[in-house]
Order: sequence, then C-alpha cells, then structure tokens
Amino acid sequence: MQTPLLIRLLTADARETLEAGLRSAEALTVRRCQMLLASAEGQHSTTMARHLRGHDQTVRHALHAIHQRGIRTRQPTSSRPHRPKAVFDTQRRERRRALWHQRPRLYGRSTRGWTLALAAEVSDAQGLTSRQVSGEAMRLALKRLGVRWKRANHGLTSPDPADLRKHNGATA
Repeated sequence: MQTPLLIRLLTADARETLEAGLRSAEALTVRRCQMLLASAEGQHSTTMARHLRGHDQTVRHALHAIHQRGIRTRQPTSSRPHRPKAVFDTQRRERRRALWHQRPRLYGRSTRGWTLALAAEVSDAQGLTSRQVSGEAMRLALKRLGVRWKRANHGLTSPDPADLRKHNGATA
C-alpha cells in the first residue's frame, strides 16, 4: 500500500489564508481550501474525495500542486495557453509576401495555386521558417501580413453537357 500523500504542517498564516478561502466566491478556491485543510488534519485523499463527492485523483492533483507551487495553489490559474515562440520573424516578412504572390510552379510544385499546407512546406524548404509549420500557422502569418487567403475551388464542373462548348465559344 502506498503511503498517504499529505501536505506539510501549515503555519498559522497559511491556515488563516485557507480558512478565508473557504468563504471565497470561486468554487474552485473553496474546494481546494477544503482539500488542503483536510490534508493538514491528516485525512487521506480517498476519504477527502468521498466527503467532497469528487474523485481521489483530483485531491491528489491539488496536493501535488501545493507541494510544487505553495499556498497560492488555492486560486485558479489561467487556462489560456502560454504564448508560443514566434515561428515567423520580421526579417523574412517580405520574402514570405513575395512567395505568396508567385506561382508554386516556380518552386517545383505541379499545382497552379497555393494551399496553406503547400505554402508552409515551401516556406520551410526556402528557409523562411525555423521548422515545419501547420497550415493554420501559415494562415495566421498571412493574416498579419494583410494577405487574405481563400481556398481554391478546384474541379467545379457543370452538369450541363454543352458547358464546355459554351465556354470555348465564349472565349474563342
């Protein structure tokens, strides 16, 4: 059997902070304070989970968090993802814009129009990015450049059997 996971002894200030957190408007803060105070009293995670009508893994996560980050764990943190490192630098911005205004055939591709995935692949091959990026990252980079991109409609055909004749006659 594993040894129970308990938090270290609480100082008077920490206990007062946790007891004040029991009156918080945030439900997450109240639940974490309940867990941490019960752990300080020596209750096991399964007993706490039963009393709080939750899962014992949730209690263990809260106890591990207090060991790592301290008493400020009782407050919710942002769920927003951390800002990723920019893949596209400002020095190569104009080269990317020029790439977008040229045909893919100049870069050895056998297609007439750009797709986001193809632009990302060619950008990586030309050394415009430090690593291979997704099509979505390419779309956001193009948006920052002021380039609007719409997906190409390939293979639109008319059900009219005389369509080819009509178009050839109109353009001839």
